[in-house]
Order: sequence, then structure tokens, then C-alpha cells
Amino acid sequence: MNLLIVGAGGREHALAWKAKQSPRLGQLHLTPGNGAMADLGLCWGLTEVAAIVARAKAEGVDLVIAGQEDYLVQGLTDQLAAVGIPCCGPDQWAAQLEGSKAFSKGFMQRHGIPTAAFGVFTEFSPAKEFLQGLASPYVIKASGLAAGKGVLIFDDLEQALLGLKSILVDQEFGEAGKEVVIEEFLPGEEASYFIFTDGGEFRSMPSLQDHKRQRDLDQGPNTGGMGCYAPAPVITPEVEARVINEVVQPTLAGMQAEGHPYRGVLYIGLMVNAQGAPKVVEYNIRFGDPECQPLMMLLESDLLPIALACAQGGLSQTEVKFRPQAAANLVLASGGYPGEYKKGYAISGLEEVAGNQSQMIFHAGTERQGAAYLTKGGRVLSCTALGDNLSQALNRVYAMAEGIHWPQMQFRKDIGVKGLKRSFLHQATHPLVGILLGSASDLSIAEKAMEILREFKVPYELIVASAHRTPERVQGFVAQGEAQGMEVFIALAGLAAHLPGVVASLTVKPVIGVPCPGAVEGLDALYSIVQMPPGVPVATVGIGRGENAGLLAVQILGAKYPELQGIHREYRLKMAAKVAQSQPLGL
Repeated sequence: MNLLIVGAGGREHALAWKAKQSPRLGQLHLTPGNGAMADLGLCWGLTEVAAIVARAKAEGVDLVIAGQEDYLVQGLTDQLAAVGIPCCGPDQWAAQLEGSKAFSKGFMQRHGIPTAAFGVFTEFSPAKEFLQGLASPYVIKASGLAAGKGVLIFDDLEQALLGLKSILVDQEFGEAGKEVVIEEFLPGEEASYFIFTDGGEFRSMPSLQDHKRQRDLDQGPNTGGMGCYAPAPVITPEVEARVINEVVQPTLAGMQAEGHPYRGVLYIGLMVNAQGAPKVVEYNIRFGDPECQPLMMLLESDLLPIALACAQGGLSQTEVKFRPQAAANLVLASGGYPGEYKKGYAISGLEEVAGNQSQMIFHAGTERQGAAYLTKGGRVLSCTALGDNLSQALNRVYAMAEGIHWPQMQFRKDIGVKGLKRSFLHQATHPLVGILLGSASDLSIAEKAMEILREFKVPYELIVASAHRTPERVQGFVAQGEAQGMEVFIALAGLAAHLPGVVASLTVKPVIGVPCPGAVEGLDALYSIVQMPPGVPVATVGIGRGENAGLLAVQILGAKYPELQGIHREYRLKMAAKVAQSQPLGL
């Protein structure tokens, strides 16, 4: 069958890459396409819906997959249907689920779908009054399409009012901001949930978590997405069951009841609170970008019959199968994005990264110039990889990114950390670190180690036991700890400091000694610990440095639990941010 994919970004490049693997594919057409997509099919360069429909008919296109939402909002599916060409995407009325946030909030309200309380406004004064009645943080959304950038979140009311003015009065988002939605802030963790649907039947895809903020640690303005990963551990089987019962089924039933069965790909942006209750943040009427890239790499089944079934019906008889692996995506963006940025930089390193079924670089904002590629957009490239687990997939995408360069290139260094934390918690069901204190007077130093372990979600146990006065208590704790599965021991002691050595003689697990201040400011304890005989090693940290003992324990555990390595990267980013904040201006 002849296929047309409509769009020009990393999402459409991924769709084209997957479509090329189909034995059912005849001619692949792309519009407007990009330089990298031209290697996969014929790029038309058309952006007007009427022109696209006319050429699709002339070229004998059998099926269209709509990547970008604006074409669907303009009625692409309806106009294709008028000339007998099926499209995997909703009709123009149903496309309002994304095209108008005011419409989608009203739809959710009508059909009892859980979402944030809200108000819809076209005038500044009533919007201001509504905003002033809410508690911080304040969420303000341009109702129309704003390329993923029309959501503003503020902690300060005065800043929120300025943001509201920028949308409604200053028209920063143009037509998209002539109407605004103001919502209560939803606490929790975000997740992306996608389905294929033919209007009646649906098939779920692996859950994902996108990273919308520009900078590390979820700082900076919202973007179209700086990276994502799948599956998202926040969507447990119990949470997914609630999403299906409380959101997916009512959404599809509501669309049918209102006379416009939803067909195509539906994205449901979720916020999941601490109790596992999901609420809808927004709908999208197509694959997300960058979520599409990992999903296409995970999709084991042929994309073409799935897309055709979504458009024409019969999804229940169509195979939809995903690989039981993890996938990660990292966006490489132009410096300055999502604000102003320079274009035309030559990209180096692309030829060094081999694309295959396990890793790919999808092009989003590039321009081809001979054999080279230049930057053309805000989000330029999309590194995507599979792995046996999330840690492996993330390591692969970051390794890909390290080999690619252009001036002012930016990317986040903390993609997937929330998933790593949840994955580690799922594995760490017993104490992994045993902490022994020679005296209760050293508890304040031990607390520094425990604070680090709590931050990394590493379970531990603590005991006060003296190598001299209660040796049998030390021996019992070590033996029981090993039986429970402890992987590292931390021993704090002062004066003669025999405790670390005794613990090391009782176990083959790593032992970290922490010398505590004593008679000569802890030097006596330090010298005692570092003078261990051959064959009985003890790692030694600085005097009183319980925090370093905790971090060293985390690093040791990282060899067995690679998730901790990613969490450690986040910790380093937090440390760097604190240093930057404390540095006087001008230094």
C-alpha cells in the first residue's frame, strides 16, 4: 500500500523508519518531510491541507498517518475522507480535544473524567479575579495550539498575573492565546499514556514519562519535550487499570455519544498522585514528540495494518505487540531553545553513530546540505535506544549524545531519574546497608550517612555495638545482615577504632570505616583504620565524614543496581546547582 506521513519532525522520522520495515509498504510519501526523511521516501514539501489532499489523490495514496496535530485541527481527515482516502487520525470535530483546551476541559467535565478544577476566560479582568482566588502554584494555559509551549506555571501570584497578561493582553501566543484555561495545580508525577483506537476497540501502548522543562531538575520554561522513557514505573498495573476504567473508556464512550467516534492515536497526559489516583492534564490527538520515537522502536508489530485498522475499523483483529524492553529518548536542542536560537550550525559526529534496531538518531530540526546536516530548528536531533532495562537504555542514549556536537548544543542530563528511583525501589525490598556505631555519641555523624541513603532510597539498618564491650552483638548483626542480603557495612568509631577492622574480619562484603573525632581530633582513629593488615581491607573516608560514607556505599551498590548510577548523576547536578546559587555575581 502507498503510505503518506504528514509532518516534518522527529516523530514523523520515526514513523517513516518504522513504516519502511513493513512488507506491505509500496511507495512511501512524506510531507513536508525533512532532509533525513528524504532517504526513506519521497518528500513533497507541501504544508497546505488542500494541496496535500489533491496530491495524495493524484499519487494513489492508500493510507495517511497524520503526525502533526495542526493538520488534523484544520480538517485533514475529513478532506481525505471526501476523496476516499483513509487517515489514521480523528476528524476535525474530535480534533478539538487538542485544538481547544477549553473544549477538552468541558468534554471531561461532561463525561465525569477526572481532571483539575478550571475556569475558561477570554477577558483579563475575570481571569485575574479567578486566578487570585487560587492557591499557589498557578497554572495558566493558552487554549489553542502553541507547539507545546503554551503552559505557564508560577509560584508567585504577581508573576502569574504578568504571565496571564502576556497571553490575553499582549497575545504572546497569537490566536492560540485568545482564550485561556486557568487550572488548579495537580500534585504528583506526570506520565504519558497512548492508545490506538478505531472508535470502539482500543489497544494500549507502553506508558512513558516525558520531560517538559528545558533544564535539569525540572527547571526552566516548558518545551515540546526534552526526552522521555518507557515504560514509566509510576504507571503500575493498579494505576493502569484506573486509567482505563476512569479515563480511556469514558473518553471513547463520550466521543461516540457526541456523534464523533475517536479514531487514530490518542495521547492522555496524566498526573498520578501519591495515592495512585490519575487525573487528566491534557489530550493530544496524535503521537507525542519525543514519545513516538521510543514507541516505534518498541513496536514489534507492523505499523501499517494497525494504522489502517484505526482508520477503517477492525482493530480487534489486528496484532498490536510491543517488545518487553525499556526505551529511552534524549533530545539534542539548539542553544536558546525554547526561546530564540541561531540556525545553520554544522552537526558533527552523526556518521559515528550507527543506526540499527536497538538505537537510532531521528532528525527533527535539521537541514541537509550535500552530505552534511545543519541545525534548522529548536529541537534538532532525537537519540533513541532500547535496553534490557531503563539504566541500559539511558546509558546508550547518553553515549550517543556525547559523540555529537555543534556550537551551543544543549540537552538535559537527568532524563529518566524518576523511573530509575522507582525501579530501584522495586528491587530494594530489604536493607542493603548495615551501619554500626561504636558509641551512641557518634549518632550525629551516622545521621549524615543515613541522610544520603534516604535521599537515594537505599534501605539500611543501624545498631550501636562496640568491638570491645559487645563483640558478640557486632558478630550477630553482621551475620544477620548478610543473611538478610546486606551488601555494604559502614562502621563508625573513634579512639582505637577497632570496630571497622572487626567488621571486616567477619564478612566478605565491602566495609567503609568512618573515623570519629576523639582525643586528638580523630587522627588516632584515622591512623588505626588505615593501618589494617593485608587481606582485611577497609575503605576509609575523612574524619567525621558520614555523608561520604553514605555516598561511597551508593557507588558500591551501583555496580549491582545500575539505577543508582543515574540517581547519583542527579545528586551531582543538585550539588552543582547549590554551588551556582551560592556563588556571588561576577565571580
